[in-house]
Amino acid sequence: MSEIGKGRSKGRGVRPRLTEDELFLRTAVEHLEELPSVVAKGEAWRVFRIMGEFVEGFDELMGLGPAVSIFGSARTQPEDPGWGQCVETARRLGEAGFSIITGGGPGMMEAANQGASEAGVRSVGLNIELPFEQDLNPHADLKIHFRYFFVRKTMFVKYAQAFVIFPGGFGTLDELFESLTLIQTGKIKDFPLVLFGSEYWGGLLDWLKKTVEGEGKISPEDLDLIKVTDSPREAVEHIVARFTEDLKLRAEKNGVAHLGSEPPDV
Repeated sequence: MSEIGKGRSKGRGVRPRLTEDELFLRTAVEHLEELPSVVAKGEAWRVFRIMGEFVEGFDELMGLGPAVSIFGSARTQPEDPGWGQCVETARRLGEAGFSIITGGGPGMMEAANQGASEAGVRSVGLNIELPFEQDLNPHADLKIHFRYFFVRKTMFVKYAQAFVIFPGGFGTLDELFESLTLIQTGKIKDFPLVLFGSEYWGGLLDWLKKTVEGEGKISPEDLDLIKVTDSPREAVEHIVARFTEDLKLRAEKNGVAHLGSEPPDV
């Protein structure tokens, strides 16, 4: 007998026959219990949860406007020099007209959201559910929670016009190489990628140049996709210049012959 039948008969004796409705419901439940997707803990049904996360992300971020995704270590403390540099970079980007998107957590993410708040632009935090608690920082004014990394990473790319990557660990490296792969393969185009901190990233860049490029695993021009800097001003100027140039190219493709001597506001 199904759990439905057991629940109804408990303490009342066994009923001689089930009603047609009970037979129908019991058959439906037993049929579902035999489905491979249900036996496998509902793996096939997980697609609806995934789809829901995509829908929520698209709905919340639609119309955000020009934005920059900023990545970096969640372990960075406010006394670290990089914290202030991240705040300044995000503030300058905000003053140039960009909203700021981060992972919503502590460390560099909080610094970037703080800079966005100081500039008075949208400060987005895309938080991820982890086995250990990662609270959203108080400077994010648009907060979205995700269960799946790949859904969250889609939002980082889809709604940003550039990446700025501060020193970080595995998660930061994951974002770095995923974005490089998307740019290299042409999945996203005219997408500035800034590595902030020449000393921190120097060893990795040397290895990419000497070993990866040296063995022909990447092309020499692939490393030109990366802008390395230690200056918030230079990082922002690089992004703004690439963004306005992209707008110009789009306008020309759409038949606009002259954009004027001044670059468009961003």
